[in-house]
Amino acid sequence: MEAAISDIKYLRSKTEAGMQDCRRALAESEGDREAAERLLKEWGLAAVKKRAEREAREGAVFIHEEGSSAAMVELVCETDFVSRNASFREAGAEAATHAWAARLGAPDARVEELAADLASVMKENIQARRVAFMEAGPSELVVSYLHGEGTIGVLVRLGVAANADADAGDGATDRDGRVRALAHDLALHIAAFRPLFLDEASIPAAYREERLALIRKEIGEDPAALAKSEAIREGMVSGRLRKHFATICLLGHRFVKDESRTVAEVLADFAVETGLAISIMGFASFKAGEA
Repeated sequence: MEAAISDIKYLRSKTEAGMQDCRRALAESEGDREAAERLLKEWGLAAVKKRAEREAREGAVFIHEEGSSAAMVELVCETDFVSRNASFREAGAEAATHAWAARLGAPDARVEELAADLASVMKENIQARRVAFMEAGPSELVVSYLHGEGTIGVLVRLGVAANADADAGDGATDRDGRVRALAHDLALHIAAFRPLFLDEASIPAAYREERLALIRKEIGEDPAALAKSEAIREGMVSGRLRKHFATICLLGHRFVKDESRTVAEVLADFAVETGLAISIMGFASFKAGEA
């Protein structure tokens, strides 16, 4: 059966598949457009399995924020060209909206389906790698930040409380915009420096032990260090561990907008200046294509 040109054009506009693929799908489905579309998806998904081992180092982060909550989704692909494609952007926006509505903390079947459908059309390894959701509780605030065209995305949840000697009122979270301005700056800092943890107390024991073992190994293979006493070597281990922790913990960072102060000091100064104590309840940071 020869496929009608109008059907081929329709199928191409719907799936973005090649003309010959559309012609073959219509022929095999005897001109049934919906059946042909299903065939193209099946063929595309088969191709996706073959492409799954190819590196996906590009992509974009998408955020949907509504009310007091926000969701963030990372879609990865193989090329920058695909990450800027309109269909890729539409699928990412839909995935973020769904993640927000479903309060997802990881990709579910619908998000993965959106990525798989896109992969079948774009002929690339496309995956939904990470999802985050945050919701503000009483006297809390959730803010989001998206860098550029979605290279980096950040969600931050802050707790806001009036100091005992200050009268902040019930509307503390919105007090003359200063809380939101600080929240935005914190999100900007996280995007720039991408800390892994809030502070040393929040570092998992397994991570501590892994890093400690690595540092001990490095020192154990350093002839200059081996020439020193055991006490000095242990001091070197402790010093390197503290230095590493300072680079991965948010509160110990030098603040992006004022390097003379740490993030912890900025929060303390803010409490003195405004009468509002700000605590960072949680944050998530995704850089597209990078674990």
